[in-house]
Amino acid sequence: MVYLTRLEHFNAAHKLYNPNWSKEKNEAIFGECANENWHGHNFELFVTVKGVPSEETGFIMDAKQLSRIIKTSVIDKLDHKNLNMDVDFLQGKICSTENLIVEIWNQLQPHIPSPVALHSLKLYETPRIYVEYYGE
Repeated sequence: MVYLTRLEHFNAAHKLYNPNWSKEKNEAIFGECANENWHGHNFELFVTVKGVPSEETGFIMDAKQLSRIIKTSVIDKLDHKNLNMDVDFLQGKICSTENLIVEIWNQLQPHIPSPVALHSLKLYETPRIYVEYYGE
């Protein structure tokens, strides 16, 4: 099995809050991330697929094709957007990085061509904080 990873980048704003809580409780739990005026991040998204190299090309998947899939399925929907307000697949969810990565998986999964499989995602919110997801 060979693993291919593509790195993509997007910028987005969000705020962390639970609409069922008071402003005070949101601020106590989420701190500055509950700022009513939002805050932004420069996200780094690592998308890893797995498969067996083709005898004809030596690729498990054309990296340019993978980049196009990521761009149309995810980046175009997230880049320079307000995650809480502008992104349909995040509506009704707390816009944590953990929820975001699961929803990114759900956007990508149907577009990865067989026999290649989506293996993992890694999403950096900051240089010191990231989440990983394996579709579990």
